[in-house]
Amino acid sequence: MSDLTLTPEEQSDLCTLAGMIVPSSDKFVVPGADDPAIFADIVTSITFERDDIKTALNLLSGLAGAALDSFPLSTRVEVVSKLRDAGSPSIDILARHVLLCYYRDDRVMRSLGIEPRPPFPGGFTVEQGDWSLLAPVKARAPFWRKASQGT
Repeated sequence: MSDLTLTPEEQSDLCTLAGMIVPSSDKFVVPGADDPAIFADIVTSITFERDDIKTALNLLSGLAGAALDSFPLSTRVEVVSKLRDAGSPSIDILARHVLLCYYRDDRVMRSLGIEPRPPFPGGFTVEQGDWSLLAPVKARAPFWRKASQGT
């Protein structure tokens, strides 16, 4: 196992948990976060969050006592509720990671009516706001130290 991968057990639990965080929807015609393409992105994009995600998965494993997908849905919901109630920052990091990867999927973006593309070079139209709201900031005296010239 490389430093950036999860064990098969951790992957199984993460996949089941991801599908519970964002289930598929027939109504909106979108996959869940446990969709193979989305889940592959979730696993391969774990980098600096690895330790927190592994910590959250260890908490889940301790609460479940067995693979999460081995339980009926009602038991899974119970275990995940206990996990959420534990209130660990690691759980929040895991959930954020799942959501970030989910909303990168082209199918999900299309379902939201958003063209699946990077914001640049085309950019997106942003309504002009009231620039006068910045007047107090512009009028404020500088609070930073000027960089020395010639270095």
